[in-house]
Amino acid sequence: MKSAVIVFPGSNCDRDAQTALESVTGEAPAMVWHKDGEIPEGTDLIVVPGGFSYGDYLRCGAMAANSPVIGALKQHAERGGYVLGVCNGFQVLTETRLLPGALLRNAGLDFVCKPQPLKVEHANSAFTSAYAGQGEVSIPIAHHDGNYFADDETLDRLEGEGRVAFRYAGNPNGSARDIAGILSENGRVLGLMPHPERAIGGHEGGGDGRAMFESLLAAV
Repeated sequence: MKSAVIVFPGSNCDRDAQTALESVTGEAPAMVWHKDGEIPEGTDLIVVPGGFSYGDYLRCGAMAANSPVIGALKQHAERGGYVLGVCNGFQVLTETRLLPGALLRNAGLDFVCKPQPLKVEHANSAFTSAYAGQGEVSIPIAHHDGNYFADDETLDRLEGEGRVAFRYAGNPNGSARDIAGILSENGRVLGLMPHPERAIGGHEGGGDGRAMFESLLAAV
């Protein structure tokens, strides 16, 4: 699987994503600076990493969503390429309208950082196939604006189309309907607040995040 990680000023999880991808696929991803207008040819997966792009000024993900590389990201998604947006990356994907809704301040107005139990809603997507048979997993969260919001019509559509990939088991931030991750209409774009790249095995955060990258590797 040929992958790329977009790097914005303020990203702090891009190297975690790089390590996770290389560990699972055996091939280091291309690290693409946000001012670059192109993604390497033949890329299968683009990761939009977590962190605090542009220091979260204006609105989380809003400035990053206007970076030169975003045009190439949208073209990649429109061609059916895979995109994984983690935490701030999820915020960027909603700002670009690659995914619906928005991420608001946590209900308690606190930064939340801890291992988080998640319910796997289904294991029939390119991002979740390796979770077959697992009803609940644990993947770390680390966010201040992780409260997923959309109007009732959008939420009903996401539910009806099977696009809710993960829910919080014990919602730490007040997200609508406990939603922790959603898919695009074609199932090839996932926005996720927890950090699977921090849970690929070893001592750092368990191993439940590794299955997400293994799912993508199998899909490609």
